[in-house]
Amino acid sequence: MVSERKYISEKMSKNNNTGGLPNRSSMCKTKKAVSKTANSEDLIPVDKPADPNIPAVSPELQTTGQGQLGFPDRVYLLASVIFQNNHLEKPAAHRLVNYGKERGLPLPEVKDEEMHHTAYELAFNTLKYQELLEDIMIESCFYLTQPMLDDQMSLVAVMLYDFQDRKFLPRERHGEDEIVQEVKDVESYFLRFKTKLAASLARCRIKHNLLSIEDILPESVKMKQERSSSLPLYAWVNTLKSSVDEVQSVLKSAGFSQVKSIGELEGQTFCQDPHCGDILVFPAQLKAQLYTTKLLSDHTLVIQDKSCSLGPNAVCSLLPEEGDVLMLGCFSGLTVSHTASLIAEKHKANSNVQPTVYVCVSDRTNAQREELQQAVAAMGSKNVKLIPEVFQSLDNRDKRLQKLRVILLTPKCSVSAVSNPVEFILQEKRDTDLLQDLSQSSIAQSKLEALVAQQRKDIDHALKFSKVLAVVYSTCSSYKEENEEVVSRTLEQAKAGSEQEGEPKQANFRLSPSPFSIPDHAEGPKNTPFFMLEPSEQSNGCFLAVLSREPEPVVKEAPHEVLVRANAKGILDRIGSNQQTRKEQHRHTNRTTKTTHGRTSQPHLSVSVHSKNQETTGSHSTTLCRHQEFTNRRQSSHGKAKEMRLQASKNTVSSSFCSSKPESSAPKKSINPVLNTTTTRPPGTPLARPRRAHQEVLKPVVLVLPPVHFPDFFPPQLSRTGCSPSSNYKWRPPAQSVHLSRSSGGLSKDALVKSRPLF
Repeated sequence: MVSERKYISEKMSKNNNTGGLPNRSSMCKTKKAVSKTANSEDLIPVDKPADPNIPAVSPELQTTGQGQLGFPDRVYLLASVIFQNNHLEKPAAHRLVNYGKERGLPLPEVKDEEMHHTAYELAFNTLKYQELLEDIMIESCFYLTQPMLDDQMSLVAVMLYDFQDRKFLPRERHGEDEIVQEVKDVESYFLRFKTKLAASLARCRIKHNLLSIEDILPESVKMKQERSSSLPLYAWVNTLKSSVDEVQSVLKSAGFSQVKSIGELEGQTFCQDPHCGDILVFPAQLKAQLYTTKLLSDHTLVIQDKSCSLGPNAVCSLLPEEGDVLMLGCFSGLTVSHTASLIAEKHKANSNVQPTVYVCVSDRTNAQREELQQAVAAMGSKNVKLIPEVFQSLDNRDKRLQKLRVILLTPKCSVSAVSNPVEFILQEKRDTDLLQDLSQSSIAQSKLEALVAQQRKDIDHALKFSKVLAVVYSTCSSYKEENEEVVSRTLEQAKAGSEQEGEPKQANFRLSPSPFSIPDHAEGPKNTPFFMLEPSEQSNGCFLAVLSREPEPVVKEAPHEVLVRANAKGILDRIGSNQQTRKEQHRHTNRTTKTTHGRTSQPHLSVSVHSKNQETTGSHSTTLCRHQEFTNRRQSSHGKAKEMRLQASKNTVSSSFCSSKPESSAPKKSINPVLNTTTTRPPGTPLARPRRAHQEVLKPVVLVLPPVHFPDFFPPQLSRTGCSPSSNYKWRPPAQSVHLSRSSGGLSKDALVKSRPLF
């Protein structure tokens, strides 16, 4: 037994830095001592213990956020609740330690943001080593011999991880720290049992042949843990308060120097991100020094993961001059403010246009909505409006979304491409229920299917907005089910549904090329419409796709088709068409009706129409024939043109002379035939212009001719008609008669043509 203890003691001495669980390098980011530059004046040295077999403690492990060895009681209590809600519950046959049945417990209130972050880091590390910690408690008989309730085992697991991480040294209390009795009791049990706990840890290492305790973790978890310690700081410039050039000048005046690439970052240096021009990159250890420039405190420079800044930059590049943006999914007030600042800067020159950023907050509590509004106000953004309704209930009829042009969708995802999940989840307000899956770098199939179903539902509804020009889909996942497959299946389903339902606007979306250029030295596929960043030591991974609406196809028409379509719309006044439009036909009918009404109201009009009707039908058929014989005798001495004028003159004289006949019929009986001939026409006859038709009817009616003097050789045959010539009548030459009719507004050319069949 003594030799075994000696072997364990020697083993622990040789593996000073690897004997326990890995030091809290990830948690040290939240501790004040590590966050204050490398001068380390605030580090508290610890004297070497009296026992020479116990190794000295590294200064990095000595301090916490309160400048003491260990954490305050409130941090342990909060971390235990987080672990209780997220621990892996094994089947009863394989369960070594029972943590009780309580899950979903409310978190204790912690006002200090740093303390809140530290508690999550402590709980997450406990989740990663849950199985090893349970083995220690069982192998050392601590679980069986100590009077601990099942509900207290979460607190025991959290404190045991911290106890072994500081090499089983006692915790130093601060006078102002709040004392929690439960924490005090568990700590007293550990101090009495620390030798057996240390020996149990050593035996577990020997059993699993572990050179380092980190070797017990899955390879993917180990890789993420290593990357998290070297990730640089990404910070975007708030253009509402400053510009990129001004911020760079301030940094250079504060002692920073600018380099060309991220690989050259070392010491007090910074560089510009290769994809987003408004992002500056710094080494991870310069966070505290950046606060000394007041760029962070006044929100001129905002530290945020690069994967969260790609979406806002893509939206800004796609948004037209007049259009609004809709954001939905999981994001923080920083992402909303970044989107608003980029859009406001883009439309700064046009003061009349101020796009609005609408944010769907239906899944957030009132406290979370208020926190988001406060964050946006602190950034100086004024073009942000919250929509409390569920996204699925919004449609094209919403008055607020009439100018919606771009949708930014950052759905709830597995966050599997993030190397520092705790920091990312807390800053971006993501789902903390993913901590258990992330601690083992694997997600349950049922949970992954639920995430994919919600992602499909959101992106399907986003494509239904007819006025949206583009949808930006962004995740922090490394699973194809959440990335390429979601986008591809959504486009296929939308196209198939549009063909069936007859809604082509839902199908004319396509994958657009990425708005970000990929460096030539970058690894991975380059001929792809998706933008993907693989997790590395320089950045977390992400996925981004742009679904843009295709323009409507241009239909080429033949010239005659263009004329037909233009005439149908009444644009070209029936050029190239022989048909009247409905409007013209209706106008012509109205004019004819008005003319009929005028005829019945004037006595001269009635008499003239009556005489005209007699010439065409009835008792004057004999007179017309004798006129024709007289005209034939005159054709030998007169030309054809003069003969036509004479015929027109004779027709006019006959109409005027015979209009006074007492045997004339009543005017009302002779009006209907005239109206019928005016309003109807044989099929195939081209329509006359409305103005010509109007003149043809009215001019013979209103014309009053002077008395006509006939020569002595007036044909005696006319006496049979009751129209005997008088000796006072004298014949005038046809040319004068025609000239008189012209000067006095006589018959038109059309009237002469129409009178031709009468002879």
